[in-house]
Amino acid sequence: MSFARVRALVVLGLLAVVALVFVIIAVVRDTQSNAGTAAGCSKDWPVADLTLHEPKDIKINVYNGTDEAGLAGTVADDFRNRKFQVKKEGNAPKAVDEVAVLRFGPKAVGSAHLLKAYFLDNAKPEFDIKRKDDTVDVVLGNGFQQLATTTEVNQSLGDLGSPVAPAGTCPGPLK
Repeated sequence: MSFARVRALVVLGLLAVVALVFVIIAVVRDTQSNAGTAAGCSKDWPVADLTLHEPKDIKINVYNGTDEAGLAGTVADDFRNRKFQVKKEGNAPKAVDEVAVLRFGPKAVGSAHLLKAYFLDNAKPEFDIKRKDDTVDVVLGNGFQQLATTTEVNQSLGDLGSPVAPAGTCPGPLK
């Protein structure tokens, strides 16, 4: 073996050792190991469940905020066909101009995030920090036409990214 080849192998070996040392130092000194969890949050803040549950595990109430009679029942049936747990359906106390309004508490942040995809991110989220249940209220508005198809939901979820904990809450561990 020539001297040039030996020198090249020694330099490559040293570079590999230096890179390995830097990787080990970075892993050992990582200060972000609790990122995205409730560690370090105020104790009086509720933990927001950011888990994207399967539709069969999501509880919703469907309310009609339009003048169209029977819309809540029709959409509730559509959600049932998509395996959601529809608990209540009926009329909203007042009209809604948006496509839909999603009302939820800390235990339903991930569920509401998934439901936004069914409205192609056109649903207005209304977070209530004092709400204790894991149910999402879906209030259909005058801009509502139909729920998204499965393909559109999947594309919308990709566009939406991961759920984010609302202000005043701590992000719960993702499952």
